[in-house]
Formats: sequence, structure tokens, C-alpha cells
Amino acid sequence: MAFHEIRFPANVSFGSQGGPERLTEIVTLANGFEERNTPWEHSRRRYDAGFGLRSLEDVDTLLAFFEARRGRLHAFRWKDWSDYKSGPAGAAISAFDQRIAVGDGVRTQFQLVKTYASGSAAYVRPIAKPVAGTVLVAVGGDPKVEGLEFSVDAASGMVSFVVAPDIGAEITAGFEFDVPARFDSDRIETSVASFRAGEVPNVPIVEVRV
Repeated sequence: MAFHEIRFPANVSFGSQGGPERLTEIVTLANGFEERNTPWEHSRRRYDAGFGLRSLEDVDTLLAFFEARRGRLHAFRWKDWSDYKSGPAGAAISAFDQRIAVGDGVRTQFQLVKTYASGSAAYVRPIAKPVAGTVLVAVGGDPKVEGLEFSVDAASGMVSFVVAPDIGAEITAGFEFDVPARFDSDRIETSVASFRAGEVPNVPIVEVRV
């Protein structure tokens, strides 16, 4: 098994359906109250790429990508068009979109993250597959220069500074990112006749942990 640093064709993923899922275990007590727990720290996303197929050329592209990944064997990058940026969907990326850490004067490496907040609750999602060339970083409100003051590992989402940020300095970042994913089936069934008749093949995609 390997991870192929290649993105599923974005024109095909556009129009797909899917989103995050959680695993919640619920036990109903004798008095009618519930106890709820989850073994998952992070959500996992599922998609159906079949809804993004619009032409027979798209089918050809899908089949080539599927065969090159050997079905479920190798994972790849997936662009989730509903959630692929550090900030609001309609806004340009800013170096101040996400707070990723606070400097301690010693650490030089920090993981990219995206925070989803609602009310007093928040979920911090690690970002392991940023899109190369899109990452902007600032320390203490001062934008930094990639290649001179910091670097980004696009395969892991780790930001490395040449000089450790000062104690108490807020480290922020903005970026585009992909979802690490794989096919969730070793079989794709489609036909020219059914496709032209408007029948959409099922092409399940599932997020993987990296």
C-alpha cells in the first residue's frame, strides 16, 4: 500500500456528493437517559464520485485513474469542493485564516490545522495534504516568506521555520488543501448505454488516515 501524491481529476470530483461522518456509540439506560461516546477523535469523509461524471471522456478519465491506483490499494488526493480552503469559501486565502500554534522560542515545526467552531465548541482538524504553492504563513501578525523564512512539506502539512517563533507569538496560516482518500470498492460498473440514459454509476471514495 502507498500514497500517490496525485489528485483525483478535479473536474470529475466537482459535482460529487459527500461529506464528514462520525462514529457515535449510544447506550440507552434503564431510566431513558443516554450515554454517548465515540472512539474517533477525528471525523472521516465519504464521497460518491459518480455524480461528477458528465461525459464519456470523464468515464475514460475515471477508469484510467482507478486502474493506476489498483482499485483500493493506493490512496490519493481528493479535492472536496465544499471544503478545500482555510477560510470562507468566497474569500481569498489569507495568512491570518487559521491559528495553528503559539511560539515557545524553541519549536520550529508546526502542523497545519483548520478549526471548525460553533458556539463555545470547536473541532481542530489536522491538515496533512496542503496544496503546494498556496500556503501563506504569519508570525505575530508579520507575514513570512516561503523558501526564505519557512518551508512547507506538502506531503504531511508540516510547516518548518528557519528561526523558532518567539515565546507567545501567534502563528497563523492560510492554505488550500486536499483530502487523503482511496476508492472504497475494487469494482466500478458502468456502460455506455446506461450512462447516456442518465444512470449514474456508484464510485465510492473514503478518507484515509495518514
